[in-house]
Amino acid sequence: MSDDRIVIAGGGIGGLATAIGLASKGIASIVLEKAPQLGEIGAGIQLGPNAFHAFDYLGVGDAARQMAVYIDNLRLMDALSGEEITRIPLDARFRERFRNPYAVVHRGDLHGVFLRACEAHPLVELRVNSGVTGYRQDGTGAEAVLADGSTVRGRALIGADGLWSAIRQQLVGDGAPRVSGHTTYRSVIPVEEMPEDLRWNAATLWAGPKCHIVHYPLSGWKLFNLVVTYHNDAPEPVAGKPVSHDEVRKGFEHVSPVARQIIEKGKDWKLWVLCDRDPVLEWTDGRVALLGDAAHPMLQYFAQGACMAMEDAVCLSEELAAGGDLEAALGRYRDRRRLRTARVQLQSREIGQHVYHPAGAHAELRNAVMRARTAEEWYDQIDWLYGSTGLEGAVSAETRGGRAA
Repeated sequence: MSDDRIVIAGGGIGGLATAIGLASKGIASIVLEKAPQLGEIGAGIQLGPNAFHAFDYLGVGDAARQMAVYIDNLRLMDALSGEEITRIPLDARFRERFRNPYAVVHRGDLHGVFLRACEAHPLVELRVNSGVTGYRQDGTGAEAVLADGSTVRGRALIGADGLWSAIRQQLVGDGAPRVSGHTTYRSVIPVEEMPEDLRWNAATLWAGPKCHIVHYPLSGWKLFNLVVTYHNDAPEPVAGKPVSHDEVRKGFEHVSPVARQIIEKGKDWKLWVLCDRDPVLEWTDGRVALLGDAAHPMLQYFAQGACMAMEDAVCLSEELAAGGDLEAALGRYRDRRRLRTARVQLQSREIGQHVYHPAGAHAELRNAVMRARTAEEWYDQIDWLYGSTGLEGAVSAETRGGRAA
């Protein structure tokens, strides 16, 4: 019966990951997507080991591993001098420590992994042209209210409808997202158009005053992902707007020629003004709960937005599969996830300020501190993030192969 299913608002990575996670536990769901077809815009994303923990739990580990590009290092470069500040090796030591690799992938390829899994599973129903504008609930179920006034009912409603979530606005009511003032420009180019001396098998960050440049290979080394960000005090949200080369150049005239040439190689640039929200304690309202960017939107600087959404899906699936009172299960999911995701939200802001965009003495201090760390010290710094499966905010010794959290 339809009343036994879970209704999921949003067909992005978080929504589909939730659907397949529930299906693996024998729980039916219907995914409501406002767009006329299911797909993802954007370019590359980075996947820490915690993403692979989630893939394995959700049953898509093999498919995810096949489409990922495994990089050798995370490299931090000084965009003014052109010199390397530090690198974090992602070799056998890293994989042994965190039990999984670090990789990069095209967002559309990752979305496709979950979409194909959902399409193949009889417990998942996918519906497009179904934008959710709000919800109603009673003691036995919850209804998603669609833009045309119709409703879709289930045992519970999960708001995985992103940064501008209509479910969040009814549940939390905190208005528009916080505009960071940072503008990101994205481009994807064929690998042969990337300067040969910069075709590194690494996720590379060039950090400069009020700006940074990121690049890494994608799609089996057929493409290079270029992401350049300028802190230009942009006043309002913008998403996916095509822009000229001249506009992109404006924020990077002060960086070294070796870094600036990356911008010259880009084409078909599109603009996003970065937004996030302050962490909140309340994600649930009876039989309604938030997930992913609807619950905890974050800036890109930790490269964890999709990873946190997948961890949410893991935790929510586990809690709902445990049975018992549904509202209590949603509350446990919220309690397990909110402090970990709040930490990522807030530290993403701090990394933008202290690692990506500092100038002068601030930048020199960054360079000195980060150069002094050994690989093992870097691993210790990120241990809290990459060791988790999403089932708990603090990783237990049992989950981490016997190492103390």
